Amino acid sequence: PQPLHFTIYPVKCFETSRRRSRLRLEESLPEIVEHPRDLAVFKGEPATLDCRAQGRPRPIIEWYRNGERVETSEDHPQSQRTLLPHGSLFFYQLNPGRRGARSDEGVYTCVARNPLGIVQSRNASLYVACE
Repeated sequence: PQPLHFTIYPVKCFETSRRRSRLRLEESLPEIVEHPRDLAVFKGEPATLDCRAQGRPRPIIEWYRNGERVETSEDHPQSQRTLLPHGSLFFYQLNPGRRGARSDEGVYTCVARNPLGIVQSRNASLYVACE
């Protein structure tokens, strides 16, 4: 009998068109999994309105105050508001709206969107308390 010889070859996996079609089936509409809650904070203090969404592809989060889109540091580097990586809205310093400055007080809504659809959170009221 002849001796057996084995050769080991490294194998790389690659994505096939069949695999891609399975990935498409895993896409899902956005869903809000954490809704913002009413919040009362003293003027000049930091605050966070929470919002988390899931979906595939990952949803893009936007915030609206009294029906108008909220500008964040992504829009204007000087903004006192920033969108956190998971979707919450962080205020560095709440403004009560005196001396011509726009108040942060209002009714806020978180909106999550991906190519499959759009979903809106429950409303949350933000109150800015003066000392």
